[in-house]
Amino acid sequence: MNDAISDLTPDTAKEVVAYIGIGANLGDARASVQQALAGLAQLPATKLLRQSALYRSAPFEADGDDYINAVAAISTALPPLQLLAALQAIEQAFGRKRPYFHAPRTLDLDLLLYGDQCIAAPTLTVPHPGITLRAFVLLPLLEIAPSLVIPAAGPAQQFSAALSGQRIERLNI
Repeated sequence: MNDAISDLTPDTAKEVVAYIGIGANLGDARASVQQALAGLAQLPATKLLRQSALYRSAPFEADGDDYINAVAAISTALPPLQLLAALQAIEQAFGRKRPYFHAPRTLDLDLLLYGDQCIAAPTLTVPHPGITLRAFVLLPLLEIAPSLVIPAAGPAQQFSAALSGQRIERLNI
């Protein structure tokens, strides 16, 4: 991985560090995000390495209640599409519906980064296309990996200034 933080190094050669964006704005969003973090730690062949604080942000290109967001770093031996399926299963357990683009969510789990890979599959794009455009993703990501380099984009820190107009608040737990 391209991050210099030693505790974000995978345990074995077949494992990679992946970053997961987490958000919710329906029901008890704070509890949903916290339970999702616990769920990530329970995935097979996966270990939760680090999690950001919780953040409150305005909906992105949508209406509705504010979101509660976080980012987690995991070490996993799951291949990317299998990890995506596991994340979607967690979403489904929380009653995730997808009635329209940017619909309110009981839980949203996005695979932001998978090691230093660039993936362009019909069901998965990594790095996540919104990683550099959304403060609710980038700021929690930088909290847990301040020197992260986004594959094919560059240092994550360089994108933060452009997001200063987006409303986001770090929550005290």
